[in-house]
Amino acid sequence: MISFRRYRDIALVVFLLAVPFFFLRVSIRRPAELNAVDRTIMKITAPLQYGASRAARTVSGLFGDYVYLVDVKADNNKLAYENSRLQGKVRELLGLEAENRRLKRLLGLRESLVEETASAVVVGKDAMEYFRVAELTLDNPGVVVRENMPVISMDGVVGVVFRTAGEKISVQLTVDSGFGVDVIVERTKARGFVRGTGDPRRYAVRVEYVQRTDEVDVGDFLVTSGVGCRFPGGIPVARVTKVTKGDFGIYQEVEATPIVDFSRLEEVLIVLSDPKDCTPTPRRRQRSGNK
Repeated sequence: MISFRRYRDIALVVFLLAVPFFFLRVSIRRPAELNAVDRTIMKITAPLQYGASRAARTVSGLFGDYVYLVDVKADNNKLAYENSRLQGKVRELLGLEAENRRLKRLLGLRESLVEETASAVVVGKDAMEYFRVAELTLDNPGVVVRENMPVISMDGVVGVVFRTAGEKISVQLTVDSGFGVDVIVERTKARGFVRGTGDPRRYAVRVEYVQRTDEVDVGDFLVTSGVGCRFPGGIPVARVTKVTKGDFGIYQEVEATPIVDFSRLEEVLIVLSDPKDCTPTPRRRQRSGNK
């Protein structure tokens, strides 16, 4: 039994060594020199060679595809990072462009005013019942700012200086219940007096002392009249949103929305006029009156 296994193993080894030799011999010989045995070997090995070649091509293709996909994934990750970086850059540039437009408009407003002005940046807003205030920081801390000085933006009237503490300034907004300014209807020149409602839920004003016979319609713009020696004339204040004319009485009821969007307010100008000759609206009397 042991001798049989040994002879079997020897024969198998010889066969495995001989087969590649015959394959090699047949493959390197010229077709004219092939004999019957060689042709038989070629017929037998042809399917095996084809299968091995196809399997090799398949494995090579799969490996190439894998390498390609790995490279594609790396390229996609790189492109995604670059795209994210460029999008951030675009957002940054758009923000700078928008800020540049705002500053240009503010500069144009500043140059159009005869009065001397100082620029400031909004740093905070306070809201409570009948009380609306914005906190500012001066761009130039050396400017002298006093109470009741007008504060405007490129859109219109913001309010008046309420309190100063160094370069920190508190501004009483047009929607504050203690604010008031004389206005005219831009379209018809009808007179009125804009006063803040103090509503903590929304930005709104009412227009007082509008004659019942005056023509005022929803959508009309209200601008400063220049009366009261605080605000220059012609600066937008509010847009009329509701008009109620009664059958009796001297005045009609008019509601309006401020021109300035206080939720987006960023830069303002303080008109450095001397308010000592003005008669500001008393805060305490106005607040107690509303209560």
